[in-house]
Amino acid sequence: MGYDVSFHPISPEEMREWYFTPLTWIQQGQEEKVLALAARHGMEDFYAEKYLDTLRVGAGTEPDELFDKSHGFYIAVIQGFFRDYYYTRGSAFSFLVEQKPEYARYFTPWTQVVPTFFPNPAKNRIIENYCSGVYLSPDQAAQLLRDMKQGPKVLEDMERLWSDGQLAVLKKALTAAVELGAGLLEATEVVEPNPIRPNESTSYSNLYHCDRDGVYLYIDMALKQISQTMERSKDHS
Repeated sequence: MGYDVSFHPISPEEMREWYFTPLTWIQQGQEEKVLALAARHGMEDFYAEKYLDTLRVGAGTEPDELFDKSHGFYIAVIQGFFRDYYYTRGSAFSFLVEQKPEYARYFTPWTQVVPTFFPNPAKNRIIENYCSGVYLSPDQAAQLLRDMKQGPKVLEDMERLWSDGQLAVLKKALTAAVELGAGLLEATEVVEPNPIRPNESTSYSNLYHCDRDGVYLYIDMALKQISQTMERSKDHS
């Protein structure tokens, strides 16, 4: 699948502190509070402005818009202004649970995370580009990491989806979440690496907070595919 999937370590408390509460500040015309919060976290002015812009968009969300395509996606974006996030190409928990519904035990629906005044309906999975996916609570992230170490079946299922070295990136994301006491939120197209011209990669968040390991794997894979295509076209000419 051609999704650019990122994994964002964030706790429900941080969602409130970094997104839901600042959203009310925007609605009350108190944008200076957002900039003060960004400054407390050492955010550079450029990213503080991007953070503010993301919250402005969030504040304009209609109540019937899908949560996953609006607030869920924006939460993933703002997480990347505060700390590192992780990238794998085309591999997501949303796709795993479609194949193996038993993995839903590791995921928490938005209704258990968000403040009650958000009426937006939610699918709780990736449904298209620019969308949040599943959320693993802090306990679920820790449980999955344990089960990957202790349960061969879990590890095998994950390796099948996160192939070609990508599982190491997912483990890194889960480990970071557990060490922070945070959960893990997945999303698509927060970051869009350009495998041919890496300097032209883009992100709605802070590109420099994107862990490089998964991006390098994607670049290697893309270059291999290009060279194979060129070889085949040579053979046919």
